[in-house]
Amino acid sequence: MGASKVDIYSAEINDMATIAKVFAHPARVAILQYISKQEGCICNDIVDEIGLSQPTISQHLKVINEAGLLKGNFVGKSICYCLNINRFQEFQELFNSFFNKTKSNCC
Repeated sequence: MGASKVDIYSAEINDMATIAKVFAHPARVAILQYISKQEGCICNDIVDEIGLSQPTISQHLKVINEAGLLKGNFVGKSICYCLNINRFQEFQELFNSFFNKTKSNCC
């Protein structure tokens, strides 16, 4: 597999792709939905709810976190996750702008 050429694209395009990657996997969407319904959430709670192994959940959380969609703090040896609402708003504005521009340019 060749090297990624993300540096040839704008920050906005890379940002959209990073966030789209989160929503491209049903387990990540399920994790986000679960966290959104909680005041706080520890990783093991997610494992019990989603039904995937702890290492698999951790990998999905890593992708979600890299997109900036999570905030977390340590509670003992666990991390308590919640959604980064500001990042979700940025995501919504970014995609709305993209779709609106696309719509206005197409017949």
